[in-house]
Amino acid sequence: MAYKLVILGSCGVGKSALSVRLVDNCFETDQYPTVKDFYTEIVVDGKFCQLEILDTPGNEENPHRFRELLHWGDGFLCVYAVDDIKSFVDVNIFREQLLRVKNTDRIPFVLVANKADVDNCLVSPVLGQETARSHRVPFVETSAKTGQNVEHAFHEIVREIHRVRAEKLPDAEQNQGCGFKYCTIL
Repeated sequence: MAYKLVILGSCGVGKSALSVRLVDNCFETDQYPTVKDFYTEIVVDGKFCQLEILDTPGNEENPHRFRELLHWGDGFLCVYAVDDIKSFVDVNIFREQLLRVKNTDRIPFVLVANKADVDNCLVSPVLGQETARSHRVPFVETSAKTGQNVEHAFHEIVREIHRVRAEKLPDAEQNQGCGFKYCTIL
């Protein structure tokens, strides 16, 4: 199956570094705003998955382009850095924009706390977990530098896409009324 993933988050939280760690298994320290596509294949729960990952710059200077990206994505990793309180606050802004654009309250979304390897943690894991719980989404602590839980975060977003699609499937089947099964062509 193919999945279109969008990585959201403020500048400097490690969005590109997470993608590079997953795709190339290395750590990049590039601090420039990035808009880049990554492609990779992973196995999630025994199933082969093709990922197209769009890394956003975090400074969303072009609101029209940003809305297009939100429409385009199947699932969203929203990243904050544990050493940057503002990036944690910005998570709610990104989530609200996403909910508004998608016009639904159930979106495949994973909250990711990156830079778990740093000593100067300003956002506790408990705060991240509480926020994820309040939004009813998975929470994953990662470190792009060490590789900690990076693959797990991407596995979680694929699982979330499956969960949300399964929740919507019965509604779609009921609305068909003519006996046809709901089908999504990717």
